[in-house]
Formats: sequence, structure tokens, C-alpha cells
Amino acid sequence: MALIDGKYLLVEQENPTFDVDITSQPVEKDSDMTDHVQRKARTMGITGQVSGPGAGAMLTYLKKVSDKGIIVKYVGRTAFTGIISGLATGHSYKIANGYTVSFTITEVRVASSSYVDKLPTPIKAQTVKIVNSGTKQTKEKGKKGKGSSGSKKKDSKKAKKGKKGKKEKEPVQKVKFKPGSPWATT
Repeated sequence: MALIDGKYLLVEQENPTFDVDITSQPVEKDSDMTDHVQRKARTMGITGQVSGPGAGAMLTYLKKVSDKGIIVKYVGRTAFTGIISGLATGHSYKIANGYTVSFTITEVRVASSSYVDKLPTPIKAQTVKIVNSGTKQTKEKGKKGKGSSGSKKKDSKKAKKGKKGKKEKEPVQKVKFKPGSPWATT
């Protein structure tokens, strides 16, 4: 017996794999040189049976977690956490109230940023991405008259002369740290 998120499954076979990528470069004489090894995500193939009154509910659950990519915890002869892929079922006359099942669980590692949370608040504020959408043209609110488009241009030029040319940007204030602080620049 094995458990997938607390639900029972009769497992006949577990096949864990531990693959790696090996980079090799050709050389003029002798065999290729291997210079790098990188671990791939672990996978485990599982084959088994589901039978009894809860067989339909188990199939529905396996389909749901496979389709939505929900991380499951498997505990059998090997404990494994990952995402179910390649779900396949077999329905034959040998199992009257159930089916055979086979699938692969692939290890998932979720990355999270560990640096931003440890920074002091003034530094976090400086690390936020600044988005500038540029200068936007405003529509002139005025009367629609019989005048030509040339008179509108003249009116808008007069209105702009009364206002300041460009908005003055506030200078960016630099954060100063105490001497000896890990963020203080030398």
C-alpha cells in the first residue's frame, strides 16, 4: 500500500531515476573531454491498481492534480514530492471494480528570492522598477466651432505659453548609511 496525499493506492512497482546532463567537448586526440555535470529533476514511475468503492474518486483526484499541476506527496517504499505526468489507466476484465494505473511523478523545485526581503526599507524602495510611460498628449476641451484647424493650433500655442514648459523633476535622494554598514559604499 502507498499513499498519495493521504489516499490509498496499491503500488506494484516504483522506478525512480536519477539522471544528469553531462557536457562533453571534442578534442583533437583521444576521447572527448567532460567538463560539466548538472543534475536533472528526479522522476519516479509508478504502476499499480486501484479498486473498491473509492476507485472512481481516486481516478478523478489523479486527473485533477495531473491537469492542474498540483504538487503531490507520495509515500510508499520511496517518499517523493512532485507533479504527476503521463497518467494512464487500463480497464480490463481482471479487475471488476477498478483499474490499473501508471504515471510518473517529477520532482519540482520552487525558487524564491532571498535577497529582497533581507534588505532595509530604503534599499527596497530603490530596487523597485521605475516605469516611465513618457509624455502624453492631452485633448483640448473647448468649443467646437466653425473655425478652421489652423485657429485651434494658434489657441493651443497661446495656452501652452502661459504654463511652464516642462515639469521639473525632483532630484533623487540618495540613501546614506552609517560607516561600517554592509551597504555603505567606500
